[in-house]
Amino acid sequence: MSNCNTHIEETKIPLAIHADAIIPALPDGDLWVFGYGSLMWRTGFDFTEAVEARIFGYHRALCVSSVVHRGTPQKAGLVLGLDRGGSCSGKLFRVRSDLKEEVTQYLYARELATTVYLARIVNVHTTDGRCIQALTFVVDTKHHQYTTGKSPHQLVEIVRTASGRSGKSSDYLLSTLEHLRQSNIHDATLENIAALL
Repeated sequence: MSNCNTHIEETKIPLAIHADAIIPALPDGDLWVFGYGSLMWRTGFDFTEAVEARIFGYHRALCVSSVVHRGTPQKAGLVLGLDRGGSCSGKLFRVRSDLKEEVTQYLYARELATTVYLARIVNVHTTDGRCIQALTFVVDTKHHQYTTGKSPHQLVEIVRTASGRSGKSSDYLLSTLEHLRQSNIHDATLENIAALL
């Protein structure tokens, strides 16, 4: 499968990798990237293959206070993170080895603008039985942007009113849900929050 994007996605204001971000050693050869949120529908880089897959030990959660992409420091929004426990269905994207450096720099600038996400190499299981080591981004539960313990109504109020560099928090949630539905992935928690919007 080939992505129709021909260049790394450009943002209006360039992002930078946070000085304290920790970059993992990458496996040899082609790079695989696991997407569970906006990377599923706004990939932003060239890939040669995309397959449905599942990660174990983490679940998709609206648990990251967004002060860059979907909110501001003055009025934070909410975006998804991989939180500990359970499992999460998403997509694996294969990147040619000659594009690995370019793509990882793009992803690190996009995902590691703050240190709320941790870049990790994890085992991801495809629907055809493969176990693939892939780059993904999990939430740091000790970071001040980690959001937990809020009711669905509280989450809705945050999502409804916040907007940042990449647009509205509500658009992010609804776009992600639409893509999940297209991929036959059901996320009851996100569906309930969207229904309250």
